[in-house]
Amino acid sequence: MSTTVEKIASNKVKLFFDVDSAKFDEAMGKAYLKVRSQVNVPGFRKGKAPRKLIENMYGEGIFYDEAFEIVFDEVYGPAIEEKKIEVVDRPEIEIQEIGTGKNLKFTCEVFVKPDVTLGEYKGVVVKKETTLVTDAEVEAKLEEERNKQATEVSVEDRAVAEGDTVNLDYAGSVDGVAFAGGTAEGQTLKIGSHTFIPGFEEQMIGMNIGEEKDLNVTFPEKYHSDELAGKAAVFHVKVNSITETQLPALDDDFAKDISEFDTLDEYKADIRAKLEAKAADQDNNNFTNAVIEKVLDNAEVMIPEAMIERQIDSMMRDFEYRLMGNGLKLDDFIKYTGSDMQAFRENYRGQAIKSVKAHLVLEAIEKAEAIDATEEQIDKQLEAFAAQTGKTVEEFKASLSESDIEYFKADAIRDNCVAFLRDNAQIEA
Repeated sequence: MSTTVEKIASNKVKLFFDVDSAKFDEAMGKAYLKVRSQVNVPGFRKGKAPRKLIENMYGEGIFYDEAFEIVFDEVYGPAIEEKKIEVVDRPEIEIQEIGTGKNLKFTCEVFVKPDVTLGEYKGVVVKKETTLVTDAEVEAKLEEERNKQATEVSVEDRAVAEGDTVNLDYAGSVDGVAFAGGTAEGQTLKIGSHTFIPGFEEQMIGMNIGEEKDLNVTFPEKYHSDELAGKAAVFHVKVNSITETQLPALDDDFAKDISEFDTLDEYKADIRAKLEAKAADQDNNNFTNAVIEKVLDNAEVMIPEAMIERQIDSMMRDFEYRLMGNGLKLDDFIKYTGSDMQAFRENYRGQAIKSVKAHLVLEAIEKAEAIDATEEQIDKQLEAFAAQTGKTVEEFKASLSESDIEYFKADAIRDNCVAFLRDNAQIEA
């Protein structure tokens, strides 16, 4: 058998197969044994008619499809492995010659991992933002920590005020008739949270513990219950208790209670330092992403549709798994959003194309620059996964297959490639 390869595009090749007649004749014999039980021949039970008789009645072409599949399965896989072809789609097959006593000749056109034409990728010029942490941001973070230490204190000597938390009973009615879900006892409501119908919370301000009152409200025109939407309603309410939120004083004692610092000024300085470190990390990430974006823009690659569709499949699976975690099904979600499966897939197309291009371009740079990863770097990739299993890196590595290790190595190489691009980029003045 002989196989030759012709490159017909940057992302497509054509393979020419010339298979010895003896191999095809052997496949025809196997095809007869498989197909004969499906052929009706007068005077013979199914599966018992001689091959020659079947061929006389139907022509030997009756076995061609099955015989071709047998030969194809035997020669195609080894051929692409031998020629080191990375196929990304099913081949388009064309048979030139087929028949008993003849060499089987056919061609396969197949999309392969495309060539990448790299543009400028070393020394790309990208703007880098520097985010400054403001005093207001420090104060906001301090207030956030202060609110975590807040306590609810019972109020006995005054009426309900904005910001209070009230325990109440209520019974709602429309035109004097109670409605489903409109009655409750011992409910908790924070005044000013706007979680109840507009006007409800505002009318409770000034009520005292034990006081009862009718609140007149109107349901919004757009309400989840069509029966209540836009309707005027009366809620009879009773205040059972009132509590107010008390915040600790912002002083040195507060700092000592919630941190390792002795003074409020030291604690605020630490908050600023952490906010600045977080901002710097975000600035660096944005810069790295901008570098990669520019490198991708400078590169050219013809991505086969099959690679895009496969990436969309992967993204759809990830989304479906997240939905399942929330007890939802993808089909139901798509129906609720008024979309359909094809339109939903198209939403991912742009992101999928960008993702595939990034993979191909970065892979090409890794080869061009001979970027590799050290054992220490691979071990670092394994550490997070090992910790989840309660094993050491060595124990975890021992449980992995060779292909698993290659996966982690590829991740480490990709990290090194990104670092290479970032370190070689120039900051726009």
